[in-house]
Amino acid sequence: QVQLVESGGGLVQAGDSLRLSCTGSGRTFRNYAMGWFRQAPGNEREFVASISASGGITIYTDSVKGRFTISRDNAKNTVYLQMNSLKPEDTAVYYCARASGIVGVPRRLTEYAYWGQGTQVTVSS
Repeated sequence: QVQLVESGGGLVQAGDSLRLSCTGSGRTFRNYAMGWFRQAPGNEREFVASISASGGITIYTDSVKGRFTISRDNAKNTVYLQMNSLKPEDTAVYYCARASGIVGVPRRLTEYAYWGQGTQVTVSS
């Protein structure tokens, strides 16, 4: 079983930065794209960012472009989300996920097979 564990969430003020980490337990971590999603109360889970298996391709939802950076260290089975210039609108539970397949950089929830437990990010004004 693949286990993903997030860390790094917290309570910050608008304009602050956080760095989320997600570490996987699988032997084949390096073969899969990884993604970050977020979910605020009452909302659907939303795509935030994704990175290809090798780390060569990254994609972001428009609302975080220029502020968030996804990266990975396959030697450590870890994916990161650096979040700068945080806004109250970024408040949500953030989840990391591993893609179901080994090709591409998925954006859809249904294209990810394994999920972490989530970490709360709260941004106050």
